[in-house]
Amino acid sequence: MGSDADDKERYQTVYASQRGAIAAPTAGLHFTPTVLQNVKARGVSISEVTLHVGYGTFEPVRTDDVDHHRVAPEWSFVTDEAAAKINDARELGGRLVTVGTTTTRALESAVGSDSRIAGRSGFVDLTIVPGYEFRAVDMLLTNFHLPHSSLLMLVSAFAGRDLILAAYRHAVREGYRFYSYGDCMLVL
Repeated sequence: MGSDADDKERYQTVYASQRGAIAAPTAGLHFTPTVLQNVKARGVSISEVTLHVGYGTFEPVRTDDVDHHRVAPEWSFVTDEAAAKINDARELGGRLVTVGTTTTRALESAVGSDSRIAGRSGFVDLTIVPGYEFRAVDMLLTNFHLPHSSLLMLVSAFAGRDLILAAYRHAVREGYRFYSYGDCMLVL
């Protein structure tokens, strides 16, 4: 078992550059400099956005009607450069793969009525629940999340409740690791 000092080093993405979140965006913990280099070598364009994860992300859903749950606003920053890069790739037929639910919320909040991502800075006040119509994200890399969480609701909204529950049953049966240092899945 590692020490607290080890945890401070491990519990950070290799591409982190901004302070302000209360937790690391854990889907990004799966990337090493070598993995990112290999992804880029395959012609994948990478854009970075910031969403400062707050306590609201982890607040359990305490209502039977998920439409009554709200994730507390969290600060997000999508640069004009990142937005242009994403829009250019999408116009050429590229697909937008987000790494994590926080990135998904940031980019879905930045998409305009013209379906283009816009540079923006400000609080994201978006709770994604089943029935939400995604306008920006095509694929999602995410960890396996806790039951009764807004994160699980977002993933279920993206892929459908039945598919996600089947994936979770498989993960439990096969001994996948859950939560921050757990395994991840790519939802297409």
